[in-house]
Amino acid sequence: MRTESIKIRAERGYFGERIDLYAFSKSDGITSQGLPLVMETIPNNNARISDPTISIGKDEAQLLMDDLWQAGIRPSEGSGSAGSLRATEKHLNDMRKIVENKLGVEFK
Repeated sequence: MRTESIKIRAERGYFGERIDLYAFSKSDGITSQGLPLVMETIPNNNARISDPTISIGKDEAQLLMDDLWQAGIRPSEGSGSAGSLRATEKHLNDMRKIVENKLGVEFK
């Protein structure tokens, strides 16, 4: 039996207060769905985490990222395209100030 990769999809939950995640895979026409996650208590002296809870491929991670973006979740540190755009705009404003001060050119 060939196993397809695990997909994780996200959508804004009922009333928009939470994000719901769905894990599933499809193989040979059969769909398998992940069950709700159960956390296990580990004594502090054994608190080494050795295995990931779940591992997904880059394509599946991109799909999850796109779903989270669609659900209204954005990066908190401002990196990525939005952060790059802000940095570029700040740089352009700095360059305008230099040109105005050194060459006497005014920007409107």
